[in-house]
Amino acid sequence: MKATLIILIMSLFLMACQTQTKVKIDTAIGTIVIELDIENAPVTANNFLKYVDDKRFDGACFYRVVDANNQPQTPIKIDVIQGGLFEEDHRLALSTIAHETTLQTGILHKNGTISMARLQPGSASSEFFICIGDQPELDFGGQRNPDGQGFAAFGRVIKGMDVVKKIQSLDNTRQMLNEPVKIETIRRQ
Repeated sequence: MKATLIILIMSLFLMACQTQTKVKIDTAIGTIVIELDIENAPVTANNFLKYVDDKRFDGACFYRVVDANNQPQTPIKIDVIQGGLFEEDHRLALSTIAHETTLQTGILHKNGTISMARLQPGSASSEFFICIGDQPELDFGGQRNPDGQGFAAFGRVIKGMDVVKKIQSLDNTRQMLNEPVKIETIRRQ
């Protein structure tokens, strides 16, 4: 009886600790490890995991880099790299998801945060970005997007920010990488 109770308590403890899922992104120039926050951003994190588990991101790429030098006409500057399936109506794209704001999740756009790219709230699907430095204008109430709803952050880089910065430093034309960085695989760790 006592042993059964201890096993039950340990099982519950382990289940409680599994709200943080790690994902390894292997690219042509290095590896990035992301920790997803399923507890605070369940819709967004589970959408990303669906792409990962179905291997929909295999062969995708990082294709866009935004830095202080390549957004001269934009009053609110940001620093990010963007990746995903790249094509608007890609055959592997899933349906769009509900928008989880940073006000709802508490996950702010800090250095290394991973978030979903979108046009209008509720239009995110397969495209994501990683912040380089703190980016408060991407949070709820921020001014990067006129609707003030911000973007849906759902995790953070825990290893490989050097790779993120290397991608951002590559040659680009109007924010689009001259040679996109292939995502070889994205897998749970």
